[in-house]
Amino acid sequence: MSGYYGFDNSGDEAVLQSILLALEEQGRAQGIRLIPVVLSIDPAKTQKTYGVEAVHRMKLGELVRAIRGADGLISGGGSLLQDETGFKTIPYYLAVLKLAQWLGKPTFIYSQGIGPVHRPMFFSWIRGVFNKCRFVSVRDQESKQLLQKMNVTKEVMVVPDPVMGMPLASTGHQVEDLPKGATSVVGVSLRFWNQDRSELKAISEAIALILEQSDVHVRFLPFHLPSDTAASEYVIGLLDPKYHARITIADNVTHPQHMLSEVSRCHLLIGMRLHSLIYGASQQVPMIGISYDPKIDQFLNRLDMAAAADTKLIHAEVVASEALQLLREREAWQRLKKPLIDRLKSEAQRPAEQIASFFK
Repeated sequence: MSGYYGFDNSGDEAVLQSILLALEEQGRAQGIRLIPVVLSIDPAKTQKTYGVEAVHRMKLGELVRAIRGADGLISGGGSLLQDETGFKTIPYYLAVLKLAQWLGKPTFIYSQGIGPVHRPMFFSWIRGVFNKCRFVSVRDQESKQLLQKMNVTKEVMVVPDPVMGMPLASTGHQVEDLPKGATSVVGVSLRFWNQDRSELKAISEAIALILEQSDVHVRFLPFHLPSDTAASEYVIGLLDPKYHARITIADNVTHPQHMLSEVSRCHLLIGMRLHSLIYGASQQVPMIGISYDPKIDQFLNRLDMAAAADTKLIHAEVVASEALQLLREREAWQRLKKPLIDRLKSEAQRPAEQIASFFK
């Protein structure tokens, strides 16, 4: 299993957990046992957290031995094939897939988000590898259209992000009690994006308006440690100290199902991180998306929603007004979105079902 694993990014860890659970369930349903070997930047932590075998993703000898000893390679999910965050990302993930293909192993693309891809030279690289895969699935229609633009001829299945199918943990994480007097929890998932921090300043103004006009408790939910904790602390530092008693941070929550528990008790979620919004949707928590990347808009589109703002321009009054309205109309939002959410949940295991069927 190849992905962005072991980096303390709750969203990608949730992808891993969701795929592991789906493979276990679908393998059992089809009478076979799928034994995962995860390529991770921190194999010891991955092994301890999920109880699976893991090898170092950057140690070539370990990686080659793992793939040579495997019956196939799964690549995904997440936004692995994009060059927005750097030049090396696409070559790495394609090289892992190509290595598996050279070794005669079947390869599977599991609910990936493709793009943005700014460098046309990568189009032929992706096309060459994807056309040799046994199964290709992406998490949105826009990813499929981009692959078609690259002239990928392999059939491409559009499925939800695997995290839509992740269940709450039956035991383990205890969420903090609400402070006395608080009736609702507003979860906030932030990240650094603009160099001048203008997006975080605007969000702090929106949060101040929400706190001023309601009795909510604001719970910051850092998805990528430690940077999201620093972003949360930056925003808290901009808020009037009179509000600090009504603000907490869910810090050092590293297991994805424990973070899912944190999200599940929110009455509203304001999210920049894609997987914070996916967590919210899976638990039927009304949400407000702040877009910094097309993947945010693409996910919200699947729920017939649009981002309240993007990082280029955020009107604090608009965000606060929408938040307060959603808090008032929470049950109506849940009734309206439940059919869409239920459909996404039911479709989330289709890649695991296809992979189990292949090996059966």
